[in-house]
Amino acid sequence: MGRVIRGQRKGAGSIFRSHVQHRKGAVKLRSLDYAERNGYIRGVVKEIIHDPGRGAPLAKVAFRDPYRYRIRTETFVAVEGMHTGQFVYCGKKANLTMGNCMPIGEMPEGTVVCGIEEKPGDRGKLARASGNSATVISHNPEVGRTRIRLPSGAKKILSSSSRGIVGIVAGGGRTEKPLLKAGRAYHKFKVKRNCWPRVRGVAMNPVDHPHGGGNHQHIGTPSTVRRDTPAGRKVGLIAARRTGRLRGGSKSRHDKD
Repeated sequence: MGRVIRGQRKGAGSIFRSHVQHRKGAVKLRSLDYAERNGYIRGVVKEIIHDPGRGAPLAKVAFRDPYRYRIRTETFVAVEGMHTGQFVYCGKKANLTMGNCMPIGEMPEGTVVCGIEEKPGDRGKLARASGNSATVISHNPEVGRTRIRLPSGAKKILSSSSRGIVGIVAGGGRTEKPLLKAGRAYHKFKVKRNCWPRVRGVAMNPVDHPHGGGNHQHIGTPSTVRRDTPAGRKVGLIAARRTGRLRGGSKSRHDKD
């Protein structure tokens, strides 16, 4: 039995826990209430802020509480073109304007949308990374379902009452600029979690990793492993459906309707 490998140690947390101390809080849509289900409510963008460890900027949006005399501030994912002082409308009867939040069933086909709820009322789960967006493909009013295309290209059927924000998440093109030096990668991952630099398994000793050892750096066994492989051996391509280069153009299971 060799040493407890890196993949096993990550599960326990400890030094591998995410660095959340300076983050700005959970990013969610408004809690679903009477105003949003039947009409709309207006908010104003107070500021656009940076969230450490996140590529997309965030928007602090202030709404008047419909039930008490107070201001409620929500943290939304900022969409491209959003600015401070902008009015944002949330609800079933909101207009189709960039930054507004409305049910995807009320949007025409072809609408670009982000921050979509997977289930009505879960306050936004899909298409939230910088530069990402989903597209409304079709509606089925008889059963109250809407089909969308996710950023990965996969198609998903959701409830038509699930909400989303009209537009593309800001911060697109972030990955197109090369990091160029190790110092930038160091600071990038310092605010995320302890996952950089990453030592290759073939560069280790046999006691440290299943791929370690040998007179040349080579794996020595197939890199694909079973789904039920023991934890200390579960490295490489885990339960791979296929391996090798993607060839033959755009034929994928996502394109099959």
